[in-house]
Amino acid sequence: MNRINAAFADAKESGHPALLPFLCAGSPELDSLPKLLPAMQDAGAAIVEVGFPYSDPVADGPTIAAAMHIALEKGITPTMIFDQVHAVRDQLTIGIVAMVSVSIVIAMGGPQAFTKLAADAGFDGCIIPDLPLDEANAYRKACKENGLTMTLLISPTSPPERAAQIANASTGFAYLLARAGITGVSRDVPDISERVREIRKKSSTPIACGFGISTPEHVSKVVQHADGAIVGSALVRRLIESHQRNDDYVVEAELAVTELATGLVSMDQF
Repeated sequence: MNRINAAFADAKESGHPALLPFLCAGSPELDSLPKLLPAMQDAGAAIVEVGFPYSDPVADGPTIAAAMHIALEKGITPTMIFDQVHAVRDQLTIGIVAMVSVSIVIAMGGPQAFTKLAADAGFDGCIIPDLPLDEANAYRKACKENGLTMTLLISPTSPPERAAQIANASTGFAYLLARAGITGVSRDVPDISERVREIRKKSSTPIACGFGISTPEHVSKVVQHADGAIVGSALVRRLIESHQRNDDYVVEAELAVTELATGLVSMDQF
């Protein structure tokens, strides 16, 4: 079974939702992925999203956009990302998902070529945030043929029928945005209970929720309804700040994810 499918199947069977931290490839150092991915696994991540830096990120806020800009200035490339993941894949059991723009996929030869390279490197799925539902068929087919899942984003403004269609078009899991706008740390997370209920009426695809999730309390609130919680900007910022202080950012990453994982047990279960 694909590791993404297995992670959500395990989450359902155990009642222990999935934590999905996001890493920006090439940040805080060009060769950081082989160090950070094992740390994410040790800290309790079920799946790690690896962001492919792009010069014009679609929905990323200032923290992730800045991390991507710096990584690109340092010289990160998709081929380097594939090589870094491949170097440690045999050491890992977690799922690894490529968060990648359509433009990068096209530049790498299109969906069939990109997904073949991703699968060979050890990725288990793709999240394509700027891929419209109406253009998803070729990408979903390529992912399926290469053993990868394909995740699309559900906007908070998508009508219920459209949201269910996006969830059903996704494989592995669907990415539900907790709020509108761009990524970034938020004081609180909107109530997603009704949104998730509406989607589940017409789709059995697991739902992971992200955008603005930055604390164990946020994680706890989200996983009372969704199957997984995605944490991006808060983690990326902690790693950058740790590196700037000349601290061990790998230790900081493990500490951060360990803290976030405490929110996987709903506070009302204590």
